[in-house]
Amino acid sequence: MDRSRVGIVIPALNESATILSIVKAVGIYGVPIVVDDGSTDTTAELAFRGGAVVVSHENNRGYDVALDSGFKKAAELGSEIIITVDADGQHDPALIQKFMDAIDAGADVVVGIRSRRQRFAEHCFAWYANHRFGIKDPLCGMKSYRTAVYRELGHFDSYGSIGTELMTFAAKKGYRLSQISFDVRERNGRPRFGKVLAGNYKIIRAMMLSMWRQ
Repeated sequence: MDRSRVGIVIPALNESATILSIVKAVGIYGVPIVVDDGSTDTTAELAFRGGAVVVSHENNRGYDVALDSGFKKAAELGSEIIITVDADGQHDPALIQKFMDAIDAGADVVVGIRSRRQRFAEHCFAWYANHRFGIKDPLCGMKSYRTAVYRELGHFDSYGSIGTELMTFAAKKGYRLSQISFDVRERNGRPRFGKVLAGNYKIIRAMMLSMWRQ
């Protein structure tokens, strides 16, 4: 597939330790789009140096808003496929080829299945999503989408879904979903969802809202 047809969205907040190596590694497969979500370090500079398209938020606006900005930019660039990858080093860039192959084989959305989950609330959300949609790991940060799915909804996130609204929209609309299992690397830096209680609250909130949206 033409590299320019794949937009690889990487939300990043103070990820100067990993962002350059990740941008270079994913750039083999598509156009890296780094959303610098109000970083106070050199994340944006390093991402640009590595060849990424950089979208900058002046202030920290959160994971979902960062992804929303990245999807908008990918659509503007004409990407036919949009893949999300975390900036903390947990996702092996070589997995991108598998996610692209699954789309080429007919899937509209591809969801990763991590080898482990950290929080109690993540297990709750996974139980619900598997029971409702057959999706085993809804909060996995590595997913791929046909841009047409994003264009139909018109946004990536509208209620703080922790990266799940577009996925559940696709499932409810009958789009073809595929899943790929992979081993998670050790995380570099702080957890994405914050401290334990706050993180579990965000996840449960996102799960409850997903039950009644769309």
